[in-house]
Amino acid sequence: MKQIVDNKDIALVCDTLLTGDYKSVIKYVFPTLVVKATWKNNPSKQNRQESIVLTVGQPNYLERIFIKQCKKAEVPFQIRKVQLKYYPKKKK
Repeated sequence: MKQIVDNKDIALVCDTLLTGDYKSVIKYVFPTLVVKATWKNNPSKQNRQESIVLTVGQPNYLERIFIKQCKKAEVPFQIRKVQLKYYPKKKK
């Protein structure tokens, strides 16, 4: 089975990252394929350049745990919602 990533998935992940205040956005396409967009640096007014890292490939350790939990709960793939990860809160 050949796993192909749709351009809509990539556009959705990048669009969500650019419009929200998130560190990374993950879309689960197959149990063995994820599309993830992450800010390389924290975007701010001081930065003149902002970089996004786009990853299309196998899930990492935490993502595999999430996939295992989804399979146990019998959630069908392709998971429609994206997973959002926020920046850590600063200690006072």
